[in-house]
Amino acid sequence: MGKTAVFVLSSLQQIDPVAGQVAALVLCHTRELAYQICHEYERFSKYLILALARDKDLSLKNVRHFILDECDKMLESLDMRRDVQEIFKMTPHDKQVMMFSATLSKEIRPVCKKFMQDPMEIYVDDEAKLTLHGLVQHYIKLSEAEKNRKLNDLLDALDFNQVVIFVKSVSRAAELNKLLCECNFPSICIHSGMTQEERLTRYKNFKEGHKRILVATDLVGRGIDIERVNIVINYDMPDSADTYLHRVGRAGRFGTKGLAITFVSSASDSDVLNQVQERFEVDIKELPEQIDTSTYMPS
Repeated sequence: MGKTAVFVLSSLQQIDPVAGQVAALVLCHTRELAYQICHEYERFSKYLILALARDKDLSLKNVRHFILDECDKMLESLDMRRDVQEIFKMTPHDKQVMMFSATLSKEIRPVCKKFMQDPMEIYVDDEAKLTLHGLVQHYIKLSEAEKNRKLNDLLDALDFNQVVIFVKSVSRAAELNKLLCECNFPSICIHSGMTQEERLTRYKNFKEGHKRILVATDLVGRGIDIERVNIVINYDMPDSADTYLHRVGRAGRFGTKGLAITFVSSASDSDVLNQVQERFEVDIKELPEQIDTSTYMPS
């Protein structure tokens, strides 16, 4: 069910709620992800305990579970790491510490261990297993100038519930979103240039299905779970194999069907695509003229 469900369920099963006290603390790197995790706690808690204690004052003296989601992103930035350390020191010494990430570099692993004592480490033993079952992956070779026309053609031709289109910068996200709306593809845009409140409002709008097309930067490339998304389009190639995995993981969630299409317009784009195929042992073929809808649309 995903790593969010792992730590939500495991912590809820162990919580002995005390009125007015916080028993589990989850830190993550974006407000959108925090909103989603909060929703998961509310959803699962209905079946595990009568209610979670709620109080306007945040007291950490009874915290028993300290959880970092996307821990590599939380700890790779020195500023964010400093905040995590400060919060960590406010919690009791006797607590369970859990850290989760789909991609954890060798450089960050020692940093994670500084928050733990004799931790149990669980890794996917073969990185090829990280690729998503049920996800169809293709690429399209084209020039930069051809991207907009090809994107319009794809949105016209493909069947989809919801689609996420990833770009490499804030300015490109805003420009592409404007272009799509002008071409009668009502889309919504999320990027780091917006206030947190605006981003969260737009995220809710898309998650609730009011819009079917989302244009985004890598801000929403990690951890965000929107069940109806079944197509991801990399309008701009991600900068690494890790980022590619996080992006395409927005489609084909929980083993469902999905489609990922990546635009390749430069030699560096081809290099990243080759890295993806080698690392995850996946054969990504060029998009055919006709694609069977049943291969990527849930039945």
